[in-house]
Amino acid sequence: MLEKVVIANRGEIALRVLRACKELGIKTVAVHSTADRELKHVLLADETVCIGPAPSVKSYLNIPAIIAAAEVTGADAIHPGYGFLSENADFAEQVEKSGFIFIGPTADVIRLMGDKVSAINAMKKAGVPCVPGSDGPVGNDARKNKEIAKRIGYPVIIKASGGGGGRGMRVVYNEKDLEESIAMTKAEAKAAFNNDMVYMEKYLENPRHIEIQVLADTHGNAVYLAERDCSMQRRHQKVVEEAPAPGITPELRKFIGERCANACREIGYRGAGTFEFLFENGEFYFIEMNTRLQVEHPVTEMITGVDLVKEQLRVAAGLPLSITQDDIKVKGHAMECRINAEDPNTFLPSPGKINRLHVPGGLGVRWDSHIYAGYSVPPHYDSMIGKLITFAENRDIAIRRMENALSETIVDGIKTNIPLHHQIMADENFRKGGTNIHYLEKKLGLK
Repeated sequence: MLEKVVIANRGEIALRVLRACKELGIKTVAVHSTADRELKHVLLADETVCIGPAPSVKSYLNIPAIIAAAEVTGADAIHPGYGFLSENADFAEQVEKSGFIFIGPTADVIRLMGDKVSAINAMKKAGVPCVPGSDGPVGNDARKNKEIAKRIGYPVIIKASGGGGGRGMRVVYNEKDLEESIAMTKAEAKAAFNNDMVYMEKYLENPRHIEIQVLADTHGNAVYLAERDCSMQRRHQKVVEEAPAPGITPELRKFIGERCANACREIGYRGAGTFEFLFENGEFYFIEMNTRLQVEHPVTEMITGVDLVKEQLRVAAGLPLSITQDDIKVKGHAMECRINAEDPNTFLPSPGKINRLHVPGGLGVRWDSHIYAGYSVPPHYDSMIGKLITFAENRDIAIRRMENALSETIVDGIKTNIPLHHQIMADENFRKGGTNIHYLEKKLGLK
């Protein structure tokens, strides 16, 4: 097993990794910015290293500083968490070249799956169903582009190959707008990602967002851990996640899960990863793979009983997965609400000092968070301050349990989006299950 791990992240995910390390007897190094000296995991870690000032570009995105922290503390591995450098192939490469273990896939695999065009080609080769599209980058030949769009069928969506997080996308409903849309998306992609390559896909009008959690080791083993429904979104950002997904049969789960596990073996994947799909009319369409741990990983842990972070650490140490596909059984239902420090009406961030905090408890309630009474939420980073997770024998009880848990949660001194979560849990269509990715924005009048 690994002996000492640098946790190259902050907030609740850094604390989550620290807890897993402690359970496995691994020493921890917390790297932090000057604004994060009072973070809970920093206070609990075996060693701490300040890697720069508050702006993330000077701290959590500072590759030389993070690697230097590993060197001075004698660590043998670096866990990137999610966000920041977690899907940065150059970081993974430099970590390995510096003699440390990167707790994640290889740099080559991150590059392969980070580029949407190469990722789609790799998935098609592995037998994973994909959205009908251009089968490669879109060029400047207007006639050819119109032929591609006609073959796919309108509406189509133009996407930046190096994009993500909802950026670098444009929906086109007819031929007359096609060329202008391609040109504009290329310009945006060049400015945002320094890569003007774009591709074209069929635009699905009412899909759900279903994703498959996978684990793979360096011994040829790969498993899938059921699916999550992450369709409750605002501006392409997930708000509520649940597992398993309503309406997904065991047969559908096996069909798509086996293909995802096989794809892991085909591309030489290692560690935890997630295949994201649009799901419409009983069909799965691959959109991208996240080559890291996901924010919503707890709902999968609750319904399978598998500690995903411990498995990441085992794989990084060169050990085989502790589970086989036959060991994985789906039991009950789990729900997760992302608790953000933001105005529930305007969605503007609400940093500041937490004067009073009461977190919920009871059977089937999990609170993953780094905050505490007296902690000041800084204005420099993502607004998520915690994840509230409930687990029950069925979906209805998981929702009721979440309503109770939200009612018990008190965060005084800052605004949070807890009122929004109350609205979602009480929504009649959400309670039925199976709402699409546009539902929340329409409900909030944003679409």
